[in-house]
Formats: sequence, structure tokens, C-alpha cells
Amino acid sequence: MSQAQRGKLNPSVNPFTPVFGKVPSYLAGRERIISDMICAFEVGEGDPNLSSVFVGARGTGKTALLSRLATEASSRGWVAVSVTAVPGMLDDVVQRAAEQAAHLLEAAPKRKATGIGVGRLVSVSWENVADPSLNWRSKMNLLLDQLAQTETGLLITVDEVNPHLDEMVQLATTYQHFVREGRKVALLMAGLPYNVSVLLSGESTSFLRRAFRHDLGSIPAHDIEEAFVVTIEGAGKAIEQAALSRAVEATGGFPFMYQLVGYRMWNASRGEDVITEKSVEAGVRLAQGELRRQVFDATFNELSDGDVDFLRAMLADEGETDSSALASRLGKSSGHVSTYKKRLLEGGIIEEGLRGKLRFSLPGFREYLKEVIE
Repeated sequence: MSQAQRGKLNPSVNPFTPVFGKVPSYLAGRERIISDMICAFEVGEGDPNLSSVFVGARGTGKTALLSRLATEASSRGWVAVSVTAVPGMLDDVVQRAAEQAAHLLEAAPKRKATGIGVGRLVSVSWENVADPSLNWRSKMNLLLDQLAQTETGLLITVDEVNPHLDEMVQLATTYQHFVREGRKVALLMAGLPYNVSVLLSGESTSFLRRAFRHDLGSIPAHDIEEAFVVTIEGAGKAIEQAALSRAVEATGGFPFMYQLVGYRMWNASRGEDVITEKSVEAGVRLAQGELRRQVFDATFNELSDGDVDFLRAMLADEGETDSSALASRLGKSSGHVSTYKKRLLEGGIIEEGLRGKLRFSLPGFREYLKEVIE
């Protein structure tokens, strides 16, 4: 971008958004996923991406990605409903779908929507949909039948998957019937690795094992670098190469840290057209402190003494830890180890790889633990 072009922009507005769930202007490292999903929304029925699950630790951008995909679907004529896996989720799906589609559900047959405008609501009677004698599937069938008249699809996104929530299981099993009936529906879910694994392992939710799984791990350095350049230049500034390299290194490939570093180094360079190494170093120091307070401290304070003992035993290994070695290190029974392993997996603190190998989910958390518990 030329200096003249940058001059037309407003570099006083920080383009980075270090807020959980906030959709940034550029989702680093997620371009392929977004492209595949856009294609799925355009193709419609039959595209396997319409049933997808996004898996990752805290701070890997699951919520932001779901929000972005819901926006992409809406702009392509889908009714997009976003919920979190908590009690009341199913009723929320019905109500949100009715609100989003109010201007379509009584439209004349053969009218095809090219975009959903939630502000253009009309007065529509929902007496049948609200009928307490109908179960959730029947209510949804009424909505889907009417949406079909306008060739409009329904996207449901579910954040923070909870395999122990009965409504989560009911949604999964009912969605299976929608697909078999050839309805224009899509289901995108996001959650911590352990919770997703438990959900997919259930007998009644086995259908979801065929859903596309997208693992949202650390972002490659070259993608982080590209994201910094695109975001910074798109907002009217430039960045020195050495400063860029330092910023990329400081993120550790962690999406939330990318936003923190970007936000702080941008503010540190206020009044300047170019972000320098000095601004980046200042930003990195602040970002590291915020990551520690907002993520690491909060995570550590939720741990029990047993959790801490378990994690301390893992620190004896530089890389992955063999689950079978922990019982002897802790001097506890295998049942005790299994209990705490499950707790930490559910909390997204650790992940389990092949052959029971355990590793820390959050980049930098191992180093943090060494400071506070060793």
C-alpha cells in the first residue's frame, strides 16, 4: 500500500480486537476453512462441510470463527442461528430462527432469498411454533417447511459443546433426521477437545462422527506474519521487517496472543506511520502481562490442589507425558490419575494425543507453571 493510500485511511483506529469472541478483521490461518465453508453455503445440500465441528483449546478463536461463518452464511441467503450449549438452548434455536426468518416465513412460494436482513421483520403469527404440545422436532419441521418455500437454508451454530447436556444430544439426533429428509440445514459446533470427543463417542450421537472435524491449533508463523501485514497495512500503517519478525515470534502461534500483541504494539506506535521494533517490544511486554492475567492466572486459580499436583508431575517431561508414568510419580492409584486427567481434559488445560500421550493445551502455560509451582 502506498503512502498516499494510507493517508486516506484512519490509522488512529486500532484494527486489532483482543476480546474473546470478537470477530477480527482478518482471521489468521483460517482462510482455507472459511473458503471451504463459503463454498458449502453456496452449493447447499450434499456438501459435507455443512456438518462440521471445530475443536481447540481456549483462545484458539473458536467463537470468533463461528461468528464469522454465521455472517458468511447470512450474506448468502441462509438463516443463521447462533447459540451456546446451555440449558434452554433448543428453545433459543426456535425463537432465534423465527426472528431471523420473520420476513421470509410467509413469503410467496418460489421466492428465493439472496440475503437475510434481520431488521426487515414483519408481523407474523407464531402460534403453531409456540404450541407447547409440540416437541422440538415438530416445531422445527414447521419452520423448515416454510423456509423451504423460499429455498432458504437454516444454519445452527453451537458454541462450547457440552456432551453432558441432554439438549445437546437431542439437537444432534434430531439434526440427523433433518439431513436424511433432505432439508436444507447446516450444523456447526465448536468446543474443547475432550468435550467434543465425549459427544462424538456417544451411541445416540454417532451420526456426528461423520461430521468434518477442524482442529484449531497453533497458527503457522507465515500465516501470523501475513495477518499482521494485511491488518496493519489495511488500517493505514506499515511495519518494519525486524519489528514484524519480533511480533510474530511473540505470539507463539496463539490466536488470542496475536490479537493482544497487535493491539498493544499499534497503541504504542500512536502518532507514527510505521510500527518500529521499539513499539513492538513495548507492546509485547504489555501483551505478555495481559495473557498471564487474563488467561494463565484465571486458569491456574480454577485448579484444585490435585490438579496442580498432576500438572507438576507432567513438568518432569519436556515434551509429551505418558499417562502410565503419572501414577508412580504421584504415588497414587490409576483411578486417582484417571479422575484428575479427566478434569484437566474437560477444562481444556491438557490434551491427549495418540497412545495416551498428554500435553499442555495452552502455548506458554508450561513455562508459566514452572514459575508458580516449582
